[in-house]
Amino acid sequence: MTDILVPRSMIADPHRFGGMAHGDCVHGAPVVKDGRLMALDAPTGTATRMVLPKLVEPHCHLDKCHTISRLGQVGGDLHHALASQRADKVHWDEDDIRARATKGVKEAHQNGCRLIRSHVDWGDEPAPPLSWSVLVELAEDHPGLQLSALTSIEQWTYPEFSNTVAKVLSFTDGVLGAFVHGHEKTRAGLEVLFATASQHGLMLDFHVDEGSGGLNGLEQIADVALETGFDRPILCGHCVSLMDRPSHDVQRIADKLARAGITVCTLPITNLYLQGRTDGTPDRRGITRLRELRDAGVPIVVGSDNVADAFCPVGAHDPCAALALACVAAHLDPPMGDWLPAITTDAAHALGGAAVTVDGAHLTDMLTCDVTHTADLLSGRVPLRPALDTLM
Repeated sequence: MTDILVPRSMIADPHRFGGMAHGDCVHGAPVVKDGRLMALDAPTGTATRMVLPKLVEPHCHLDKCHTISRLGQVGGDLHHALASQRADKVHWDEDDIRARATKGVKEAHQNGCRLIRSHVDWGDEPAPPLSWSVLVELAEDHPGLQLSALTSIEQWTYPEFSNTVAKVLSFTDGVLGAFVHGHEKTRAGLEVLFATASQHGLMLDFHVDEGSGGLNGLEQIADVALETGFDRPILCGHCVSLMDRPSHDVQRIADKLARAGITVCTLPITNLYLQGRTDGTPDRRGITRLRELRDAGVPIVVGSDNVADAFCPVGAHDPCAALALACVAAHLDPPMGDWLPAITTDAAHALGGAAVTVDGAHLTDMLTCDVTHTADLLSGRVPLRPALDTLM
C-alpha cells in the first residue's frame, strides 16, 4: 500500500493519527483495519495521493436543474430569473422532474457527495407540489438526499399553510425552509416558523437577503433564534446584502449568528451571475463576508446552488468547484485545507448529519485524488475517486 497525504483539517485528532507534517497535510503509510483508516505510520516513500472524507452539497435545487436548454433568452437579476423559471413550470410533469433531478443527484455522487440538500419550490398552496412528491420518492432510492421546502416567509403567517406544510415535512423527513427578502411580515412569519419547527422537531434553512440595499432578514433570524433558544440546525444561504453593511454592523450581526449557532452558506456561482448587474460589466458581485464571519466564529459552508437553469446557465453539482470559485471571489487564501470543512465536516454538521473525519472512517466514506497539495485538490484537474478502489 503506497503512502498517502491527509489534510490536517480532515482529522479529528491529528496528534494521535500519526504521520509526518507536509504543509497543511500529514504524510504517511496508511494503517487500515477492518476496512477503516485507523492511523498513519511513518512515511515509506513519496506520497502522490490524497485522502479525504466524501463531500457534502449543502444547497442545490434539483427541481429546477438542467432546464436551461428550453428557456431561450435568459439573463438578468433575481426577479427576471424567478419569472423565467416560473414560466418553465408548464413542462414540470412527473417524468420531467424525475429525469432532471436524477441527473443532478448522479452528478453530485460522481463528484464525491455523500450528503445533499435540495430546496424545492412549494408554491402558493398549502398542499405539497408535484415536485415535492417526486423528490421524496427519489430520496427513498438515494440515502443522504435531504429536501427543504422553499416557501415565502409571509406564507407562515397563515395558519392553514403553516399547519399543513409542517405536517407534510414531519411525515416526509423534510426541512423547513423560507425565502426572506424584505417582506413586510418577516418578523411575524419567523415567529410562527420557529415555533412550528420547535413543535415538530424540524431543521431550518433560509434563502435570506439575496440582494443589495437595506435587507436585514439575517439579523432578524438570529434575533428570533436567540430569543427562542432554538436548538436544531439553522442554515442561512446567500446573505449577500451583508456586503452593504458597515463593519460595526457586520460585527454585531456576526456575533449574534455565532451565539445562535447559525451556519452561513455562500453560493458564489449563482450569486456572482445574478448580483450586481448593470448595462455593462458588473462592478459589484454577489458574495457575503466570508472571512469576517469565520473570524467571528460563524461556520461557513459552500454550495453549488442553481445548475443550468434560469438562475445560472452553467455550473455543476460539485462542491469542490464551488469552493474554488469562492476562493477566487472572496480571496480565501492558502492553506486551502483550512477551508475544506466548508464542503465536508462543517457542511455535514449544518445539515444535521455526522461530521465524518478520516481517522477511523470506513473506506467507503472516503475519496482519493492524485494530488500532493490541497490547492491542487480544488483545481478540478484530476478526478476524485472512491478510496475503497485504491486503498484495498
